[in-house]
Amino acid sequence: MSRFWTDKIASLDPYVPGEQPQDKQYIKLNTNESPYSPSPKALAAMQEQVSDKLRLYPDPNCQVLKSALAKTYGVEANQVFVGNGSDEVLALAFMGYFAGDKPLAFADITYSFYKVYANLYGIEPKIIPITDSFDIDPADYQGLDVSGVVVTNPNAPTGKALPLSDIEKVLQANPDVVVLVDEAYVDFGAQSAVSLVNQYPNLMVVQTFSKSRALAGIRVGYAIAQPELIDGLERLKNSFNSYPIDRIALAGATAAVEDAEYLQEICDKTIATREWTVAELEKLGFEVLPSATNFVFVTHPEKEAEALYLSLKEQGILVRYFGKKPRIGDYLRITIGTDAEMAALIDALTA
Repeated sequence: MSRFWTDKIASLDPYVPGEQPQDKQYIKLNTNESPYSPSPKALAAMQEQVSDKLRLYPDPNCQVLKSALAKTYGVEANQVFVGNGSDEVLALAFMGYFAGDKPLAFADITYSFYKVYANLYGIEPKIIPITDSFDIDPADYQGLDVSGVVVTNPNAPTGKALPLSDIEKVLQANPDVVVLVDEAYVDFGAQSAVSLVNQYPNLMVVQTFSKSRALAGIRVGYAIAQPELIDGLERLKNSFNSYPIDRIALAGATAAVEDAEYLQEICDKTIATREWTVAELEKLGFEVLPSATNFVFVTHPEKEAEALYLSLKEQGILVRYFGKKPRIGDYLRITIGTDAEMAALIDALTA
């Protein structure tokens, strides 16, 4: 700790991403990255930008990408906000819409960055426990006195998804605050709430290029909402970092959005491999939560999660173990890799 740190820095408990050890080659099933290459069209578009164009600033408004996203989702370009990864989009939303005198509601088992942002921006969390079956119950989000609500759908790390009817119940119960639906994994089997945006002025949907579009390395995320909410994010962005997305990332993201066929192809492959993996894990006695994501959340009634995690790591396979965290200390989160990688996982667990 430095004597120059402020009290704010000293009080932070930063987010800890999945481990990235460098001691040997691992099969990485711990950070929910895609095992597949990005769209060939996206790679070609990015390579074209590696030229003297890099001496120029990128478009601060990301207009070409916004237009491509708007066309894809059936909204207007002024309903799209683009940021440096969905984490930046979330950070700006927390700063702009949730920082205040009232607490922010989100689940006890969900994306752990929410607590980090709440601490950073001085927001009191209102933690709402998910059910014993690891479901988010919309009834628990009725009658709240909060600054906003965040729902991850499908949820992480559980992988379970809510139907749109339940999302609507949360929206209808909280009409005077922003309800942010974080859809990082939605393309792997859940229903997107984007279809509800024009019905609910308090709805903001956040997605990312890091999972289904296999572009975690370029750090692009986006929000879709009614224009007034998007304009608020733009005002914040332009008061903080007016050029968040570089020329290479803009080109790659735009090409990826336009290559819908490739998106569907790798999502279909991931879903098929997920279903095979679930069946094989269940044969080995694992209990596997229903997943609408590119990962599975598992526990074994006779084997400790920590021991399984350490055994797999020793065999060169990384999965996500959450330590002794309440309610999920006996669970592992396993990213869906290629067919060969998942077969190696099953072999390692069988050994």
